[in-house]
Amino acid sequence: MDDEKSVLEQMTDAVSNAAGATKEAAKTAVKKVKKAARKVAKKVTPKKAKKAKKASKKSSAKKSAKRAGKKAAKKKKKARKSRR
Repeated sequence: MDDEKSVLEQMTDAVSNAAGATKEAAKTAVKKVKKAARKVAKKVTPKKAKKAKKASKKSSAKKSAKRAGKKAAKKKKKARKSRR
């Protein structure tokens, strides 16, 4: 211990250094846990969910085709009415 600093100052410094070290250790532990959780989540994610995403993309394509067909039918009806 330093003779220049009082015992109170030395203890305060020691406690603050310990607190800082603990804080850093906690941060690194949290980072590691999050990283591990992401890896596990990727492995655990069921294949059905992936298939569902693909199916939703296909069904949306079908829906857009149906909408386009309906719009074309409406245009034809309007054209017929305007001819009369």
